[in-house]
Amino acid sequence: MSSNKTVFFLIGVLLTILGFSMLIPYSMQILQQENSHSFIGASFITIFIGILFILSNLEKQFKLNLQQTFLFSALAWFLIAVFGSLPFLLSPIPFSISEAFFESMSGITTTGATIITNLDATPKSILLWRAIMQWLGGIGIIVMAITILPLLKVGGMQLFKMEGPLSTEKILPRTLEVATILILTYFVLTSLCAFFYWIFGMSIFDSIAHSMTTIATGGFSTHNESIGFFSNSNIEIVASIFIILGCIPFISYLKFIKGNRKIFVQDIQIKGLINILCLSIIIMFVYLFIISDETSVLDSFRISFFNVISILSGTGYVTDDFGLWGKFSLIFFLFLMFIGGCAGSTACGIKIFRLQMLWVFLKNQIKKLISPNSVIIVKYNNQKITDDFMKSVITFIFSFLLIFLIIALLLSLSGLDFLTAISGAASAISNVGPGLGDMIGPDGNYKNIPDISKWILSFGMLLGRLELFAILVLFFPSFWRN
Repeated sequence: MSSNKTVFFLIGVLLTILGFSMLIPYSMQILQQENSHSFIGASFITIFIGILFILSNLEKQFKLNLQQTFLFSALAWFLIAVFGSLPFLLSPIPFSISEAFFESMSGITTTGATIITNLDATPKSILLWRAIMQWLGGIGIIVMAITILPLLKVGGMQLFKMEGPLSTEKILPRTLEVATILILTYFVLTSLCAFFYWIFGMSIFDSIAHSMTTIATGGFSTHNESIGFFSNSNIEIVASIFIILGCIPFISYLKFIKGNRKIFVQDIQIKGLINILCLSIIIMFVYLFIISDETSVLDSFRISFFNVISILSGTGYVTDDFGLWGKFSLIFFLFLMFIGGCAGSTACGIKIFRLQMLWVFLKNQIKKLISPNSVIIVKYNNQKITDDFMKSVITFIFSFLLIFLIIALLLSLSGLDFLTAISGAASAISNVGPGLGDMIGPDGNYKNIPDISKWILSFGMLLGRLELFAILVLFFPSFWRN
């Protein structure tokens, strides 16, 4: 097997970037006169290790084959979570190792689950670091979804491969080329979001922190009441718009920049996202209007609009405790957790295009029952869909649900009740954040769950964020032999 020097060199680069990112919240510590220097210590350790990786793995030519690409992806996300936990461990706030790793993994995977019980009293440096982690995780998964995950050809991500042939030797340079455009687009969207938050009443700090977690569909907030703290419908509208923009496949932004001005109205996946959002909002609006005698029509629509978008996208912002809306809302939001946004976006879950493919598959099976000899040609976004592609989509959905059940069973064995275990597993693998029930619901957090549950959920977050197979494939010897 070829050398893995390129893998560890790139990890070193990422750790160095992560270490320098820690200097931003350190500046906040200085400005706020916080009695802590946790970030400068964590920054020094991370940069030092990163530079060691870089210097010890220098090569004249950097190459990645398929196996090394997926090894890099898995190791990078795990190690970033490890080193990202250092500021929590070194902070004056008492974090255990499991809590610090859980918070860090939740951040980098844009899950939004937290163990911090009082965000309003938490130092701003910690709050800013959580937002930065989610922002970095958001751009990280976009680059992976467009440049790396399609190469595995499992789960249907190959549909979103870049135009033109891409050999394994060209993975790295092509990724760097695309990443530059993606990062610029991502930064512009974040800046616009922060500007509008500020215009409509957020403080500069809140607007910056929330803009990073909004466009990343992460959901970390700076307040216990999340977006509900501001009690501002304009802020909710801004959040909803930019969450949707974060749910759109970023390859569409690339195509738009390259001259395709109609991509946003032509893309089937975007149309599917809007249709599902509209249908879900209408269902929840009608339900809330029927059960509530005190809520006005406008308020019912506003509450439904925001919370449906937030949960379906996997963002996890809340304005109300939907756990108090009745059993229907619990089941409905549990269902929404699995859906997610578009592939190649910051959103999570099963993804819209896989559900569309599953629907097409079911329709075709019914047609074949009626007309067994019929020949059906399936197309998606003007691309012919092969049987292998369809099988990969079904394989992914089956694996997703199977792993969800396994995580739920493990959580129940760790001592959690049924609703907490089920919703926690769904929240982790779909990278949503809040679960259901009194413990981990919209008004709760993950502080009081057992440590073993935190580790299980952390692994679930990683699996969900990296599309399952990017992690699972590493445990198959045949993958390394091929």
